[in-house]
Amino acid sequence: MSKDLSNYRKSYEQKELLESNCPENPMELFRDWFLNADASETVEETNAMTIATIGNDGFPKSRVVLLKKYTWEGFIFYTNYTSEKGKAITANNQICLSFFWPGLEQQIIIKGVAEKLAENLSDGYFESRPDGSKLGAWASPQSKVVASKKELEDTLSSLEREYKGKEIPRPKHWGGYLVKPISIEFWQGRPNRMHDRIRYTLLENFSWKLDRLAP
Repeated sequence: MSKDLSNYRKSYEQKELLESNCPENPMELFRDWFLNADASETVEETNAMTIATIGNDGFPKSRVVLLKKYTWEGFIFYTNYTSEKGKAITANNQICLSFFWPGLEQQIIIKGVAEKLAENLSDGYFESRPDGSKLGAWASPQSKVVASKKELEDTLSSLEREYKGKEIPRPKHWGGYLVKPISIEFWQGRPNRMHDRIRYTLLENFSWKLDRLAP
């Protein structure tokens, strides 16, 4: 099987990213880009982001999860701590997040350190989830091999009967991570592949250094 993709080509011409328009703190620029993407009809799930980790087998792995909150400290998402992703973070909590909004010709690449959220914060978010999502967190041994889809469906059905009319507690193996950024790169597509790349790097005094990278 072979397909030549060498003629797949697009010219990026919407916007430019200049140092003069960049704030001192990259979280301000992230907020502005995120809100603009969220208001755009070209982006379906603004908070969909790719998380890359180094697995226990030594290979990098990327997958898409949903950003649930961002603050001045960083980026928050939730997952199963015993999943492949969770085990990778336990072994090496230096990870990478990335957002790609093709309709805006923009991407953001974040290197950071993941830390577990306090249990009360994970509890608070879990309580806000629909009951189906709560039960899903209990029913799925995420990343583990299962005998069949029916096995998962039977487990979920059993949990639905068990917790009918009852409060559903948060599993201890499920919760949030806060990713504290050490580097945030903003990429704006430009014509002739002369893309704008502005990278912020966190310094020891907690200020940010801004650099332009060659495309």
